[in-house]
Amino acid sequence: MRWFIKAASFIVVVQLLSAVSAFGFHLDPPLDPEPPFVICQNQKYALCAAASCFVYDGVAYCKCDILKGDSISLQLSYSSPAGEQNVCSVNQMGKRNGYMVSTFSLPQDVTKGGPAAVYTCPGSADAGSGVVAPVAFGQCDGGICFKSSRGRKFPGFAGRLKGNEIICSCPISTSATPGSSDSFGYQVFGSYHPNAPRGSRCDASACASCSVPNPTANGTTLLVGAATGVPKFLALKLDGPPLPDINECLCTCTQAPGPNGSISCTVAEDRTP
Repeated sequence: MRWFIKAASFIVVVQLLSAVSAFGFHLDPPLDPEPPFVICQNQKYALCAAASCFVYDGVAYCKCDILKGDSISLQLSYSSPAGEQNVCSVNQMGKRNGYMVSTFSLPQDVTKGGPAAVYTCPGSADAGSGVVAPVAFGQCDGGICFKSSRGRKFPGFAGRLKGNEIICSCPISTSATPGSSDSFGYQVFGSYHPNAPRGSRCDASACASCSVPNPTANGTTLLVGAATGVPKFLALKLDGPPLPDINECLCTCTQAPGPNGSISCTVAEDRTP
């Protein structure tokens, strides 16, 4: 089972990053995006883009929001006796069978003026005088989420989940996961303070998530993430241009002296337009 999760994560990330490289951000997305993507229209789905996750037995269990509308995902197709199925048909099947699927739409809170931002954990091209951020995040595209978790308690999260929250099981991406980052690192979502003075709007706690020391250890907290540029790319494929102004923060990371010195990350720059 663990082998299957790791293999699925490898295939998903490689396909996604290959598509980003091939299509680029300058193209206008069609209504029905070409493979390997698909738009699930007017379905209930789990939005995990800004989720926090609790790690147990090598799996990230992420507290996601339940939304309804259009969302985008890798097709994640498979053959069945009923014919070819994809992520949208799997999600539709879950409507009456106690689960749903994690797919993507741009969280409204990250648009300019909102209380969240996209944080870039630096790669080799934007590390500046610092070091590259170690890769550690939950990869939730296609994650299965169980409706029985709504309104219940779950390890790693204080209190009960709300009625519009759900736990989704997601693979963990690390530096050993092909395609998990690029030369500009990877991105997570975190808190933002739009009414604070400029220079104080980005939240250091979000950048701290760029340096998780033991990402697969039981009890670890991770954020959901993706290689840099993927959230914008998917938003364009789903909603078309123009892309709204987005709160964006760049993090910087430093390493303590010694060959195995710990890495810590904090805010470098507010890049919000």
